[in-house]
Amino acid sequence: MTETRTAPRQSLPDRRFRFGVIGGPDHTGSTWRALARRAEGLGYSTLSMPDGLHLLAPLPAATAAAAVTTTLRVGTFVLASTARPPRTAAWEAHSVVELTGHRFELGIGTGNPVMNRAAVEEIGLPATTPAQRLAQVEQTVRHLRDLETTPATPVMIAAGGPRSRALAGRLADIVTLAHPPRATAADIERILADITDAAGNRCARLELHMNVLVVGDTVPPRLAPLVGDDIAALAAAGSLHLLRGTPRRMADEIQRRRDRFGFSYISVNELYLDRFAPVVELLNGA
Repeated sequence: MTETRTAPRQSLPDRRFRFGVIGGPDHTGSTWRALARRAEGLGYSTLSMPDGLHLLAPLPAATAAAAVTTTLRVGTFVLASTARPPRTAAWEAHSVVELTGHRFELGIGTGNPVMNRAAVEEIGLPATTPAQRLAQVEQTVRHLRDLETTPATPVMIAAGGPRSRALAGRLADIVTLAHPPRATAADIERILADITDAAGNRCARLELHMNVLVVGDTVPPRLAPLVGDDIAALAAAGSLHLLRGTPRRMADEIQRRRDRFGFSYISVNELYLDRFAPVVELLNGA
């Protein structure tokens, strides 16, 4: 029988809650800027853009969002390491840091199959293996650190497989889990144990991020490719991608997840910006 490990919760910091918004497709410059202002007004901490050729480019989008806000942090969720050479990605990220007054958070990962294929077929970059993609993540972070003085830019690494979990533990400030939609609590604990094992004494620096893809009882068509359309199955698994009920009930569930797993940074898709705002009001900074 394989022994089930659990993440050493006592070694992770007791962080206060903050909340983010993940942008989507079909934005113009004006609608993106309006979203940034609205997110800031509702108390969200960050606004981030995913990486995809059908979306606004995430680094310019972050700069534009910061330009029309005063406290909102901006970021990428997440840059695909295959889409830019590491030195180029670090150069551009550092430029955004400077242009936004150090309100930028770099999210980076190895990319999804669609973006990795686009990097080869449309952008014209070489095909890569999983190991090469992970090496590009590490190279980008190290190039960014070489460009910086202080303060250091917060780096979020998307941790999926064992090697990316180890890298996140060693290098990340923020870790977001790239796990299956129906991952169970035991699955999450095993993933977190890998990360905290790799982090060692760095555990006190880690912030754990949870991306909630579904708020309510239906899955929007836009998000179905990511989580499926079976709400009952997500609920039965206790999926971290799902929150339902009243704002108070959702707030209570988020608090339980922080108590059990350590998640304190929670993001929702922009589709739920207003619907989730009462939860932000209940928990922000708590």
